[in-house]
Amino acid sequence: MARRRRQRGRPVHGILVLDKRQGVTSNKVLQEIKSMFGAAKAGHTGSLDPLATGVLPICFGEATKFSQYLLDADKGYQAGVRFGIRTATGDAEGEVIEQRPVTFSEQELLTTLEQFTGEISQVPSMYSAIKVDGQPLYKLAREGIEVERKARNIVIRELSLTSFCQETAEIQVACSKGTYIRTLVEDIGEALGCGAYVTSLRRTSAGPFTLDNAYTIEQLDEVCQQGGHEALDKLLQPTDMALKLLPQVILGETTAYYLIQGQPVLVPRAPTAGFVRLYQEGDQPVFLGIGEILDDGRVAPRRLVRIYS
Repeated sequence: MARRRRQRGRPVHGILVLDKRQGVTSNKVLQEIKSMFGAAKAGHTGSLDPLATGVLPICFGEATKFSQYLLDADKGYQAGVRFGIRTATGDAEGEVIEQRPVTFSEQELLTTLEQFTGEISQVPSMYSAIKVDGQPLYKLAREGIEVERKARNIVIRELSLTSFCQETAEIQVACSKGTYIRTLVEDIGEALGCGAYVTSLRRTSAGPFTLDNAYTIEQLDEVCQQGGHEALDKLLQPTDMALKLLPQVILGETTAYYLIQGQPVLVPRAPTAGFVRLYQEGDQPVFLGIGEILDDGRVAPRRLVRIYS
Protein backbone atom coordinates (compact mmCIF):
# COMPACT_ATOMS: atom_id res chain seq x y z
CA MET A 1 0.00 0.00 0.00
CA ALA A 2 1.37 3.41 -1.00
CA ARG A 3 2.26 5.75 1.79
CA ARG A 4 0.27 8.94 2.03
CA ARG A 5 2.41 11.89 1.02
CA ARG A 6 3.18 14.02 4.03
CA GLN A 7 1.91 17.58 3.67
CA ARG A 8 4.55 20.23 4.19
CA GLY A 9 3.86 23.31 6.21
CA ARG A 10 1.85 24.07 9.31
CA PRO A 11 -1.95 24.09 9.65
CA VAL A 12 -3.20 27.65 9.12
CA HIS A 13 -6.92 28.44 8.81
CA GLY A 14 -8.57 31.73 7.88
CA ILE A 15 -8.51 34.46 5.25
CA LEU A 16 -5.82 37.05 4.62
CA VAL A 17 -6.89 40.15 2.72
CA LEU A 18 -3.85 41.07 0.66
CA ASP A 19 -3.29 44.43 -1.01
CA LYS A 20 -1.61 43.04 -4.13
CA ARG A 21 1.21 45.09 -5.57
CA GLN A 22 1.57 45.94 -9.25
CA GLY A 23 3.74 43.91 -11.60
CA VAL A 24 3.28 40.40 -10.20
CA THR A 25 0.82 37.64 -10.98
CA SER A 26 -1.72 36.49 -8.41
CA ASN A 27 -0.13 33.03 -8.35
CA LYS A 28 3.33 34.43 -7.66
CA VAL A 29 2.14 36.54 -4.76
CA LEU A 30 0.12 33.58 -3.43
CA GLN A 31 3.30 31.49 -3.23
CA GLU A 32 5.11 34.35 -1.46
CA ILE A 33 2.35 34.62 1.15
CA LYS A 34 2.07 30.85 1.61
CA SER A 35 5.82 30.65 2.21
CA MET A 36 5.79 33.60 4.60
CA PHE A 37 3.05 31.99 6.70
CA GLY A 38 4.65 28.55 6.42
CA ALA A 39 1.17 27.27 5.53
CA ALA A 40 0.42 23.77 4.34
CA LYS A 41 -2.51 24.85 2.14
CA ALA A 42 -3.50 28.16 0.56
CA GLY A 43 -5.30 29.49 -2.49
CA HIS A 44 -6.40 32.86 -3.89
CA THR A 45 -9.96 33.75 -4.82
CA GLY A 46 -9.77 35.00 -8.39
CA SER A 47 -6.82 36.35 -10.32
CA LEU A 48 -5.87 40.01 -10.60
CA ASP A 49 -3.88 41.02 -13.69
CA PRO A 50 -0.22 41.87 -13.06
CA LEU A 51 -1.14 45.48 -13.92
CA ALA A 52 -3.81 45.55 -11.19
CA THR A 53 -3.39 46.20 -7.47
CA GLY A 54 -5.68 45.91 -4.49
CA VAL A 55 -7.88 43.44 -2.67
CA LEU A 56 -6.93 39.78 -3.18
CA PRO A 57 -8.33 37.49 -0.47
CA ILE A 58 -6.12 34.47 0.21
CA CYS A 59 -7.71 31.46 1.89
CA PHE A 60 -5.73 29.15 4.17
CA GLY A 61 -6.56 25.61 5.23
CA GLU A 62 -10.25 25.03 5.93
CA ALA A 63 -11.12 28.41 4.40
CA THR A 64 -10.17 27.07 0.96
CA LYS A 65 -13.38 25.00 1.09
CA PHE A 66 -15.37 28.22 0.71
CA SER A 67 -13.21 30.19 -1.73
CA GLN A 68 -15.87 29.78 -4.44
CA TYR A 69 -18.14 32.12 -2.49
CA LEU A 70 -15.54 34.87 -2.80
CA LEU A 71 -15.00 34.04 -6.47
CA ASP A 72 -18.75 34.50 -6.99
CA ALA A 73 -19.01 37.67 -4.89
CA ASP A 74 -19.43 41.21 -6.18
CA LYS A 75 -16.26 43.24 -6.70
CA GLY A 76 -15.36 46.93 -6.59
CA TYR A 77 -12.73 48.68 -8.73
CA GLN A 78 -11.12 52.05 -9.29
CA ALA A 79 -9.89 52.44 -12.85
CA GLY A 80 -7.86 55.06 -14.71
CA VAL A 81 -8.97 55.60 -18.32
CA ARG A 82 -7.26 57.11 -21.36
CA PHE A 83 -9.61 58.10 -24.18
CA GLY A 84 -8.71 58.46 -27.86
CA ILE A 85 -6.40 55.43 -27.98
CA ARG A 86 -6.99 51.71 -28.36
CA THR A 87 -4.33 49.16 -27.43
CA ALA A 88 -4.03 45.50 -28.37
CA THR A 89 -4.57 44.39 -24.76
CA GLY A 90 -7.01 47.07 -23.59
CA ASP A 91 -4.50 48.31 -21.02
CA ALA A 92 -1.30 50.36 -20.79
CA GLU A 93 0.93 47.37 -21.55
CA GLY A 94 -0.43 46.76 -25.04
CA GLU A 95 0.71 48.12 -28.39
CA VAL A 96 -1.23 51.14 -29.64
CA ILE A 97 -3.43 49.99 -32.54
CA GLU A 98 -5.61 53.05 -33.14
CA GLN A 99 -5.86 56.75 -32.27
CA ARG A 100 -8.91 58.97 -32.68
CA PRO A 101 -9.77 62.51 -31.58
CA VAL A 102 -11.59 63.05 -28.29
CA THR A 103 -14.52 65.41 -28.80
CA PHE A 104 -17.13 64.48 -26.18
CA SER A 105 -18.09 66.61 -23.17
CA GLU A 106 -18.15 65.58 -19.52
CA GLN A 107 -21.95 65.46 -19.66
CA GLU A 108 -21.82 63.13 -22.66
CA LEU A 109 -19.46 60.88 -20.71
CA LEU A 110 -21.82 60.83 -17.72
CA THR A 111 -24.75 59.95 -19.99
CA THR A 112 -22.73 57.13 -21.55
CA LEU A 113 -21.79 55.74 -18.13
CA GLU A 114 -25.50 55.57 -17.27
CA GLN A 115 -26.05 53.41 -20.36
CA PHE A 116 -23.54 50.88 -19.02
CA THR A 117 -25.19 50.66 -15.58
CA GLY A 118 -27.41 47.68 -14.78
CA GLU A 119 -27.47 44.32 -16.56
CA ILE A 120 -25.39 44.44 -19.73
CA SER A 121 -23.82 42.00 -22.17
CA GLN A 122 -20.04 41.78 -22.40
CA VAL A 123 -17.71 39.81 -24.68
CA PRO A 124 -14.60 38.86 -22.64
CA SER A 125 -11.23 40.14 -23.85
CA MET A 126 -8.78 37.82 -25.57
CA TYR A 127 -6.42 38.87 -22.79
CA SER A 128 -8.61 37.35 -20.06
CA ALA A 129 -7.91 34.20 -18.05
CA ILE A 130 -10.92 32.34 -19.46
CA LYS A 131 -9.85 28.92 -20.72
CA VAL A 132 -10.67 27.43 -24.11
CA ASP A 133 -9.74 23.74 -24.48
CA GLY A 134 -7.62 24.11 -21.34
CA GLN A 135 -5.66 27.13 -22.62
CA PRO A 136 -6.11 30.60 -21.10
CA LEU A 137 -7.21 33.12 -23.71
CA TYR A 138 -4.33 35.46 -22.92
CA LYS A 139 -1.81 32.76 -23.88
CA LEU A 140 -3.54 32.26 -27.23
CA ALA A 141 -3.64 36.05 -27.75
CA ARG A 142 0.11 36.31 -27.18
CA GLU A 143 0.58 33.71 -29.93
CA GLY A 144 -1.52 35.82 -32.29
CA ILE A 145 -4.48 33.45 -32.11
CA GLU A 146 -7.99 34.85 -31.72
CA VAL A 147 -10.98 32.63 -30.94
CA GLU A 148 -14.69 33.34 -30.79
CA ARG A 149 -15.95 34.28 -27.33
CA LYS A 150 -19.55 34.13 -26.21
CA ALA A 151 -21.11 37.25 -24.73
CA ARG A 152 -21.89 37.09 -21.01
CA ASN A 153 -24.53 38.89 -19.02
CA ILE A 154 -23.05 40.86 -16.11
CA VAL A 155 -24.39 43.46 -13.72
CA ILE A 156 -22.81 46.88 -13.21
CA ARG A 157 -24.31 47.97 -9.91
CA GLU A 158 -22.54 51.31 -9.78
CA LEU A 159 -20.51 53.23 -12.34
CA SER A 160 -19.45 56.72 -11.33
CA LEU A 161 -17.02 59.33 -12.57
CA THR A 162 -14.57 60.52 -9.91
CA SER A 163 -12.37 62.74 -12.11
CA PHE A 164 -12.26 63.93 -15.73
CA CYS A 165 -9.77 65.94 -17.79
CA GLN A 166 -10.80 65.59 -21.46
CA GLU A 167 -8.56 62.68 -22.51
CA THR A 168 -8.29 61.02 -19.09
CA ALA A 169 -10.74 60.02 -16.39
CA GLU A 170 -11.07 57.91 -13.28
CA ILE A 171 -14.13 55.75 -12.64
CA GLN A 172 -15.49 53.72 -9.72
CA VAL A 173 -17.16 50.40 -10.56
CA ALA A 174 -19.22 48.03 -8.40
CA CYS A 175 -20.01 44.90 -10.40
CA SER A 176 -20.98 41.25 -10.42
CA LYS A 177 -18.56 38.38 -10.87
CA GLY A 178 -17.19 37.84 -14.36
CA THR A 179 -16.91 41.54 -15.19
CA TYR A 180 -13.81 42.54 -17.15
CA ILE A 181 -12.97 46.17 -16.47
CA ARG A 182 -10.70 46.54 -19.51
CA THR A 183 -13.58 45.35 -21.72
CA LEU A 184 -15.98 47.72 -19.97
CA VAL A 185 -13.60 50.63 -20.59
CA GLU A 186 -13.08 49.65 -24.23
CA ASP A 187 -16.85 49.44 -24.77
CA ILE A 188 -17.36 52.85 -23.16
CA GLY A 189 -14.67 54.28 -25.45
CA GLU A 190 -16.39 52.82 -28.52
CA ALA A 191 -19.75 54.21 -27.42
CA LEU A 192 -18.10 57.64 -27.24
CA GLY A 193 -16.61 57.16 -30.72
CA CYS A 194 -12.95 57.49 -29.76
CA GLY A 195 -11.82 54.25 -28.11
CA ALA A 196 -10.19 53.90 -24.68
CA TYR A 197 -7.92 51.74 -22.57
CA VAL A 198 -7.22 51.14 -18.87
CA THR A 199 -4.20 53.02 -17.52
CA SER A 200 -4.48 51.72 -13.95
CA LEU A 201 -6.69 49.31 -12.06
CA ARG A 202 -7.18 48.88 -8.33
CA ARG A 203 -9.62 46.41 -6.77
CA THR A 204 -11.23 48.14 -3.82
CA SER A 205 -13.45 45.31 -2.59
CA ALA A 206 -14.19 41.60 -2.98
CA GLY A 207 -17.33 40.40 -1.23
CA PRO A 208 -17.21 41.65 2.38
CA PHE A 209 -13.52 42.58 2.20
CA THR A 210 -12.20 46.06 1.39
CA LEU A 211 -8.89 47.88 1.32
CA ASP A 212 -9.50 48.75 4.98
CA ASN A 213 -8.95 45.04 5.78
CA ALA A 214 -5.95 44.64 3.46
CA TYR A 215 -2.21 44.36 4.12
CA THR A 216 0.65 44.92 1.71
CA ILE A 217 3.47 42.39 1.39
CA GLU A 218 5.78 44.94 3.06
CA GLN A 219 3.48 45.26 6.07
CA LEU A 220 3.24 41.49 6.38
CA ASP A 221 7.01 41.12 6.16
CA GLU A 222 7.43 43.66 8.97
CA VAL A 223 4.89 41.85 11.17
CA CYS A 224 6.62 38.53 10.47
CA GLN A 225 10.03 39.89 11.42
CA GLN A 226 8.70 41.31 14.68
CA GLY A 227 6.43 38.49 15.80
CA GLY A 228 6.79 35.51 13.49
CA HIS A 229 3.92 33.22 12.52
CA GLU A 230 1.97 33.91 15.69
CA ALA A 231 1.76 37.61 14.84
CA LEU A 232 0.83 36.88 11.22
CA ASP A 233 -2.00 34.56 12.28
CA LYS A 234 -3.61 37.42 14.22
CA LEU A 235 -4.11 39.28 10.94
CA LEU A 236 -6.36 36.55 9.51
CA GLN A 237 -10.09 37.01 9.08
CA PRO A 238 -12.22 34.08 10.33
CA THR A 239 -13.23 31.49 7.74
CA ASP A 240 -16.94 32.27 7.98
CA MET A 241 -16.37 35.85 6.78
CA ALA A 242 -16.36 34.44 3.24
CA LEU A 243 -20.01 33.49 3.80
CA LYS A 244 -21.20 36.69 5.44
CA LEU A 245 -24.07 37.14 2.98
CA LEU A 246 -25.63 33.77 3.85
CA PRO A 247 -28.21 33.64 6.68
CA GLN A 248 -27.01 32.24 9.99
CA VAL A 249 -28.47 29.20 11.78
CA ILE A 250 -27.52 28.28 15.35
CA LEU A 251 -27.72 24.61 16.37
CA GLY A 252 -27.91 23.09 19.81
CA GLU A 253 -25.19 20.68 20.90
CA THR A 254 -27.23 17.53 20.18
CA THR A 255 -28.54 18.79 16.85
CA ALA A 256 -25.03 19.83 15.83
CA TYR A 257 -23.74 16.34 16.68
CA TYR A 258 -26.17 14.66 14.29
CA LEU A 259 -25.51 17.20 11.55
CA ILE A 260 -21.75 16.64 11.81
CA GLN A 261 -22.46 12.92 11.33
CA GLY A 262 -24.01 13.82 7.99
CA GLN A 263 -27.69 13.73 8.98
CA PRO A 264 -30.23 16.44 8.03
CA VAL A 265 -31.69 18.04 11.17
CA LEU A 266 -34.76 20.08 12.03
CA VAL A 267 -33.99 23.58 13.32
CA PRO A 268 -36.80 25.82 14.62
CA ARG A 269 -37.15 29.22 12.90
CA ALA A 270 -34.62 28.35 10.18
CA PRO A 271 -34.99 29.93 6.71
CA THR A 272 -37.34 28.11 4.36
CA ALA A 273 -34.95 27.65 1.43
CA GLY A 274 -31.38 28.11 0.23
CA PHE A 275 -27.95 27.79 1.79
CA VAL A 276 -27.13 28.84 5.36
CA ARG A 277 -24.12 29.30 7.66
CA LEU A 278 -24.16 26.76 10.48
CA TYR A 279 -22.94 27.30 14.05
CA GLN A 280 -23.02 25.31 17.28
CA GLU A 281 -24.38 27.36 20.16
CA GLY A 282 -22.11 28.55 22.96
CA ASP A 283 -20.62 31.68 24.53
CA GLN A 284 -18.62 31.89 21.29
CA PRO A 285 -20.66 30.00 18.64
CA VAL A 286 -18.50 27.55 16.68
CA PHE A 287 -18.66 27.74 12.89
CA LEU A 288 -19.54 24.33 11.43
CA GLY A 289 -19.85 25.05 7.70
CA ILE A 290 -22.61 25.36 5.12
CA GLY A 291 -26.00 23.68 5.10
CA GLU A 292 -28.95 23.68 2.71
CA ILE A 293 -32.64 23.82 3.56
CA LEU A 294 -34.45 20.75 2.17
CA ASP A 295 -38.01 20.70 0.86
CA ASP A 296 -39.23 19.24 4.15
CA GLY A 297 -37.66 22.10 6.13
CA ARG A 298 -34.71 20.18 7.55
CA VAL A 299 -31.14 21.48 7.27
CA ALA A 300 -28.74 19.17 5.42
CA PRO A 301 -24.94 19.50 5.75
CA ARG A 302 -23.26 20.48 2.49
CA ARG A 303 -19.72 21.63 3.30
CA LEU A 304 -18.40 21.29 6.84
CA VAL A 305 -15.15 22.34 8.48
CA ARG A 306 -13.14 20.13 10.77
CA ILE A 307 -13.71 21.02 14.39
CA TYR A 308 -10.53 22.00 16.21
CA SER A 309 -10.38 22.03 20.00
